[in-house]
Amino acid sequence: MAASGDQRAFERLYRLHVARIHSLARRMVAGDGDPDELTQDIFVRAWERLGTYRGEAAFSTWLHRLAVNAILNWRRSEAGARGRIEEGADAELIAGRPPAGGEGLDLENAIAKLPPGARQVFVLHDVEGFKHEEIATMTGVTPGTSKAQLHRARMLLRAHLER
Repeated sequence: MAASGDQRAFERLYRLHVARIHSLARRMVAGDGDPDELTQDIFVRAWERLGTYRGEAAFSTWLHRLAVNAILNWRRSEAGARGRIEEGADAELIAGRPPAGGEGLDLENAIAKLPPGARQVFVLHDVEGFKHEEIATMTGVTPGTSKAQLHRARMLLRAHLER
């Protein structure tokens, strides 16, 4: 059993869940960081905290929550290290400028172009299925702010994809 330190059992859990965790990391960092490194960090944390898993929810739920919290903490530390909040993405999307580097107009690129707060709420709500109350608890905002960010994300995506 992985919780008792069985590395082979943990390796099986890793193989079973790595694709979903990597996809979550890739969408939430969208060019701001290395999703491979973040995924690795998440599984290191999971290994270290495996003893805290009590089995009250499915392992995948526990791991997913751990991953979301790790990514949100990473985003906060990155924002603090950069000492700024990125707001320029709104202007580029609304102004109708073509994406940099000639990327195609697909949903993944459009999501990557969202401002970090809007992208985070969009991924957590529309992709991962969390409710606004859960997002508010995870991110430290109010449910109303979560709803506003989701609306903002959808409007920016619509504008971007209609071009």
